[in-house]
Amino acid sequence: MLQNKFVGSKVSSIFRSPVSSQACGYIYCSIVRADNYPGRAVSKKLVTVFTVMGSRSCGNFLDLASGELLDIPQTPRALPRVMTIPGIISDSNVSGEGDSDSVSSICRDRKIVVANMLPLHAQRDSETAKWCFSFDEDSLLLQLKDGFPPETEVIYVGSLKVEIEASEQDEISQILLDDFKCVPTFLPHDIQKKFYHGFCKQQLWPLFHYMLPMCPDHGDRFDRQLWQAYVHANKIFADKVMEIVNPEDDFIWVHDYHLMVLPTFLRKSYNRVKLGFFLHSPFPSSEIYRTLPVRDEILKGLLNCDLIGFHTFDYARHFLSCCSRMLGLDYESKRGHIGLDYFGRTVYIKILPVGIHMGRLESVLNLPSTCDRVKEIQEQFKDKKLILGIDDMDIFKGISLKLLAFEQLLQQHQELQGKLVLVQIVNPARSIGKDVQEAKKETYSTAKRINEVFGFPDYEPVILIDRPVPRYEKNAYYAMAECCIVNAVRDGMNLVPYKYIVCRQGSSPMNEAIGVSMDSPRTSMLVVSEFIGCSPSLSGAIRVNPWDIDSVAEAIYLATTMPDTEKQLRHEKHYRYVSSHDVAYWARSFMQDLERACKDHYDKRCWGIGLGLGFRVISLSPSFRKLRIDHIVSAYTKTNRRAIFLDYDGTIVSHSSIVRSPSPEVITALNTLCNDPKNTVFIVSGRGRTPLSDWLEPCERLGLAAEHGYFIRWNRSSDWALLAADLEWKEIVEPVMKLYTEATDGSYMEIKESALVWHHRDADPDFGSCQAKELLVHLENVLANEPAVVRRGQHIVEVKPQGVTKGLVAEKVLSTMVIDGSPPDFVMCIGDDRSDEDMFESILSSVSSSSLPASPDIFACTVGQKPSKAKYYLDDSADVVRLLRGLASASSPKPRHSAVFQVIFDSVF
Repeated sequence: MLQNKFVGSKVSSIFRSPVSSQACGYIYCSIVRADNYPGRAVSKKLVTVFTVMGSRSCGNFLDLASGELLDIPQTPRALPRVMTIPGIISDSNVSGEGDSDSVSSICRDRKIVVANMLPLHAQRDSETAKWCFSFDEDSLLLQLKDGFPPETEVIYVGSLKVEIEASEQDEISQILLDDFKCVPTFLPHDIQKKFYHGFCKQQLWPLFHYMLPMCPDHGDRFDRQLWQAYVHANKIFADKVMEIVNPEDDFIWVHDYHLMVLPTFLRKSYNRVKLGFFLHSPFPSSEIYRTLPVRDEILKGLLNCDLIGFHTFDYARHFLSCCSRMLGLDYESKRGHIGLDYFGRTVYIKILPVGIHMGRLESVLNLPSTCDRVKEIQEQFKDKKLILGIDDMDIFKGISLKLLAFEQLLQQHQELQGKLVLVQIVNPARSIGKDVQEAKKETYSTAKRINEVFGFPDYEPVILIDRPVPRYEKNAYYAMAECCIVNAVRDGMNLVPYKYIVCRQGSSPMNEAIGVSMDSPRTSMLVVSEFIGCSPSLSGAIRVNPWDIDSVAEAIYLATTMPDTEKQLRHEKHYRYVSSHDVAYWARSFMQDLERACKDHYDKRCWGIGLGLGFRVISLSPSFRKLRIDHIVSAYTKTNRRAIFLDYDGTIVSHSSIVRSPSPEVITALNTLCNDPKNTVFIVSGRGRTPLSDWLEPCERLGLAAEHGYFIRWNRSSDWALLAADLEWKEIVEPVMKLYTEATDGSYMEIKESALVWHHRDADPDFGSCQAKELLVHLENVLANEPAVVRRGQHIVEVKPQGVTKGLVAEKVLSTMVIDGSPPDFVMCIGDDRSDEDMFESILSSVSSSSLPASPDIFACTVGQKPSKAKYYLDDSADVVRLLRGLASASSPKPRHSAVFQVIFDSVF
C-alpha cells in the first residue's frame, strides 16, 4: 500500500498539472485509499475530499475535477509535499462530513530555511559505495532551530557539499527528506561552478567587501553569463521551495547573498508568501554598490521580502541609501521598526547580529580531548602570554596587517620579546584565485621575517597553524589566550570574539585540568577591527583601524598589560551579552518580527506587475482601488451640481516636467469643465498666486486657491480674498532657511506672500533628507510661540500660518454652494501629497457631519499607489489628464456667470 508513504501529499506534487499550488489541499491520501471504497470512482472521490480539505485559495480546483485525472501524463517525479504529522484522515472527513477544522488542528508550525548549503555532512561508504549523511552540528542553520518552539517543524532547502550522480538523486532526495527534513537542489555542475565560484565569489563577494575590479589584476569584471547562471540557480532553488511550501501557513527564511533574487521568484508564484531574508555579509555603501550592472534587479529581489535582516545599522543604512538613490524609495521608523513602503507593501528592516550556540561550545569545552590539549598548550607556552588569531585565508581578513602590527610591537617594546607569542590559526580559503595565493605568500613571508629577527632558541614569536584544526583544539587555544585579535579590513559577522569570550569563561573539567578554582575571576581581552559586524556589540573591546599599524600595535600592548581587574570587568560585560544574545535569541527575534511583518497579508488586495526580475506585488486596502474613467463619467453625467478640486504640482502637471505651466490639453479640459454651468472647479495649490494666475490665465471661470488657501478667488475677474494672519514670524524663519540653503548644495528657498518653503529635490537624497529633518526640528523650536505651522512634504519643508489648509478651502467652497441653495451632489478631489490629505479628510467629514443636506457622490483620489485617506487612486498625472478629458467630453459647456458665488463667499467669509 502507498497509503502511509504519501499521506498528506498535495495534488500539485503528484500530478504536475497547471493548477495553482495555492489551490491545493491535502487530498492524495484519498486516492491511495480508494480500495477501501469499492465501487466508487476515484475522480469523484477526489472532488469530495477537496471540497472538505481545500486551502483558503481554491481557484482553479475545477481543473482537477474535470476529465480523467489518472490519465494526466506525469512529469519527472517531484518531492511530495510534506504533511506535518503523518496519519490517516478519518472516514468522516473523507466522506465530506464533519468539521474541516479537525484537519488543521493537527498541522504544526512550519519554517522553511533556504540557504546555499544544507547543514549536512556527506560521505560515500568505501565498502558499500552508498552515501552516508549526518548533521553538521556547527552549522548556523541547524543551531537556529533552538530559537523556535519544540513543536516547530523546520525543513531545509539547499545544495549538498558533494556532487551526486543523476541516477542517485531521486533516492537521495527521499532519504534526506525522510531522515533529515532536507530538500537538496542538485544544481547542474556547470551552473554550480558559474553560480558559486563565478558570480558569488568573484563578483558579489568582493564587491560587498568594497573591492572593485579596477583592472584585470584586481578582480573579475562583470560577466553576463555568470549573472545568468546566478539567476538560473536561484530559480532552481525557488522551484524546490515551491514543491514543499504551503504558502498560506509556512514561513520562509532565506539566507545570504547567494540567493538575493530568489524572493522575486517566490513572490511571483505566491503574492502573499511569508518571506524573510538575512544577509550575513556586509552591504556596501551606495557609491560601491551602484557600480554593479544588475544593481536594480538585486535590490528589487530583496524588496520582495517582508523582512530583511542585517548585522549592523551601517549595513542597513547602506541598503536604505541604495533604495533611496536608485529606486527613489523613502523609509521611516514606525514604532521602533524601520519600514520601506514598496508599492503598498511595508518591507521591514531588522538589525540584529547573529549569536553563537552556547550549548555546543560548552559541550566541546567539557570533552577530555579539550582538557588534554589545554594542559599541553599551558605547558608549551609556560611563562609566556599567548595572543590568538583565527581567520580564513583571504585578502579581507587582514592577517598580514596583524603580523606587521605584532612586528611593530616587538620593535617598540623590546621587553616583550620572548614573552609574547602570536598563534595564528589559518582556516582553509573559501574561494580560489590569484588574490588568495598572494595573501598566503605574504603571510608566510612576514611570519618568517619576524621569527628570524626576533626569535631565538626555544622562542618562536609567530606560530602559523595552516592545517585543519579540530573544534576541540581551537577551543583549547581560545581558553588559554590572554588576548584575541580580529583584524579584518572588512567582514560580516565574525563570531571568533564571541567564541573566545565563552571559552575564557571555562568549565569545571577544564578548570580542574589546569588547576584553576571555579571561584577565580575570569578575564579576557579583545582587539577587534571597527570594520567587522560584531564590533558594535562588543563595547568593552579595543577597537582599531586595521590599516593603522601603529594603533594596532599599541592596542595589543594595552591589552596585554592591562590590570586584571579591568580585564575582569570587560570580560563580565561581554559574557553577559554573548550568553544572552545567542543564536536562539537571534532566530527567535527574527521570526517574531517576520510574523509581525506578515500579519496583515490577508487584509489587503494584492496583484503582481512587472516582467522578469522587475516583478513586484502591489498591495492595497480592499476599499482602495483605481478610479476608472467610465465609472466616474457615469456618476458625473447623472448629477446636476458638481464641485471639483484639483491640486497643481504632481496632479495636473508632472513633478518630472521642467516646464511648470500646464499643457494646452489641460487648459482645454479645464475650460470645458468650467464652462459647464453645473460645475464649480477649483485649483487648490501651495503655489503663490502670481505664478498660478499667469499659468492659468486662459481659464476665465476657474477658481484658484493659492498658498494652501491663504488667497482665494472664484474666477479671473474677481478679486483675491485673503485670510487675516500675523506674518511677523517670517523674519525669524527666513535667515534660518538661508543658512540651510547655503549649507545644502542643490537646495533653494521659495518666498511666498504667506509662507516660506525650503526645497531639496535637487540635493543629494541622503543629505537633503537629513538636512530637512534637522531644519524641521530647528524651526519647530524657534517658532514654538508663533502662530505658524512647520510641515514637511515631498522634498520640502514649509512654514505657513496656522489654520491655513487645503481642507479649509474645500469647506468654504462647499458651504458657499449650500448657502446659495445649490448643494453639490457630486464632489471630486484629486491630489498627490500630504497637504491634499487635508482636502480628502475635510470632504469626507463634511458628509459624515451632515453639513450637506444630502450625501453627494464623492470621488477622493490620490495620485500614486500609497496609503491615503482617499478611496481611489490614479497612477500619475497623465492618468489625471485622461480623466479630465473624459469628464470634459461628458460636459455641456455653456456661458455662465459666477459672480453670485463671489458675493455670497465675501459676505460669509
